[in-house]
Amino acid sequence: MILFLQFVINGLIIGGAYALIGIGLTLIFGIMNVVNFAHGEMYMLGAYFLLTFFSMLGLNFYVSMLFAVAAVMLVGFVCEKSILRPLRGRSIETVMLAMIGLSLFFQNVAMLIWSPIPEAIETPSAMPALIIWGLYFLPQRILIVVIALMLVILTHLLLKKSKMGKALRATFLDPEAAALMGINTDRVYAFTFSLGAGLAGAAGVLLAPIFTVHPYIGNLANLKAFAIVIIGGLGSFAGAVAAGLLLGVTESLGAAYVSSGYQDAVGFVLLIIILVFRPAGLFGKMEQRR
Repeated sequence: MILFLQFVINGLIIGGAYALIGIGLTLIFGIMNVVNFAHGEMYMLGAYFLLTFFSMLGLNFYVSMLFAVAAVMLVGFVCEKSILRPLRGRSIETVMLAMIGLSLFFQNVAMLIWSPIPEAIETPSAMPALIIWGLYFLPQRILIVVIALMLVILTHLLLKKSKMGKALRATFLDPEAAALMGINTDRVYAFTFSLGAGLAGAAGVLLAPIFTVHPYIGNLANLKAFAIVIIGGLGSFAGAVAAGLLLGVTESLGAAYVSSGYQDAVGFVLLIIILVFRPAGLFGKMEQRR
């Protein structure tokens, strides 16, 4: 039983980072109606920026984390201004192709700037593992939980309480009406894409010390992000959080009781099962056909 609880806790910890990826993609798709196939590359860039600031430049680990997330948000801002804004109003297929091209561009840039060889990031923490009731909690994983929870709460408060959050929600409901009411939708879209990119980058920053870093880690992160959004329900903030945690637990249990080689496949089996019984996702609403 202790072993089972350990696997569940490990899954919830990783799922917290997954939730950040899912929230970011949910915001971009829900508000901007953009199918962002480059979302995983923001995760990858977050990991590489942490590697650069901490391992290569020797900055403080926590300062490097902040700089890495800020750098990814800046990249997202530039991408929205230079690529998505000129394509606004074009067909969804055109935007999808642009995002696929952007994904390939970032992968090749990562290979040129860094290298295709996987890199490892060692955390500076010398704290021993905490043992509570026979359960082990590593310092790095505790850090993931604390920061992921903090970012989820801050994003929720931003959307619900701030002026920009109200503008985001208004734009989500009706962009044209929001613009007529004086909301600067261009600024809303730029902020949304930057925020979504930053959340994906934060997930990359948190998971980089646990996994290796290479130019193609964004591919799997992309698939998981879309799986989270679909499982949770399109446009649902709570659904993205729940689906991220559920996916993390499912992968952890799958690796423990099935095979670590099928860890990622188990999550997509979960996706299929949920879609069979809940086509709109866990928190999605079924559209009524007339």
